[in-house]
Amino acid sequence: MVFDWVVRGGKVERNWKPLDAISPTLIASVTMSEDGRYCSHNGVDWSELGKVLDRSNDRPRGASTIAMQSVKNLFLWPSRSYLRKGVEMPMALYADAVWGKRREMEIYLNVAEWGPGIFGAEAAARHYFHRPAQDLTAGQSALLAATLPNPAERDPGHPTAGLQALAGSIAAKARTADAYIDCLYPGPPL
Repeated sequence: MVFDWVVRGGKVERNWKPLDAISPTLIASVTMSEDGRYCSHNGVDWSELGKVLDRSNDRPRGASTIAMQSVKNLFLWPSRSYLRKGVEMPMALYADAVWGKRREMEIYLNVAEWGPGIFGAEAAARHYFHRPAQDLTAGQSALLAATLPNPAERDPGHPTAGLQALAGSIAAKARTADAYIDCLYPGPPL
């Protein structure tokens, strides 16, 4: 946000919302799209990280968790480097331990960039769908989640066929996410 605001001189849309004021379908969609083992790791998904390292010659892909992305968005620089990853991983472990899963998800959904100058789920929901984040449909939630890996080039308000297909896959995973996101909802099972 600071980079967009200061360096690029751009307008920044942002409106913080507590986790309970964000659609559960968006929470499920983002979790299943960005970090499907969210509730079962401590900020770093060592299993996924190992798979990435084992496939170093294959097409590159990330193993960033929501905790890792949150600390990167809040405290670190956006470029990809081993140095940044080396700093990011211990910070993610610490953040996960200190913030807890609910707060961590709330922070991520409020600082993630969903398009140029659009930060947070509330700003994204209002910008693309003209509604508050708590009123997003399952389809809109999946489109927003599909946008996160590349918000500069993906537009959930005017999705391509490829983005719609990806969102459909995310929506299907989100419908069965209950056991994978139970750490976000204290109390009896969903």
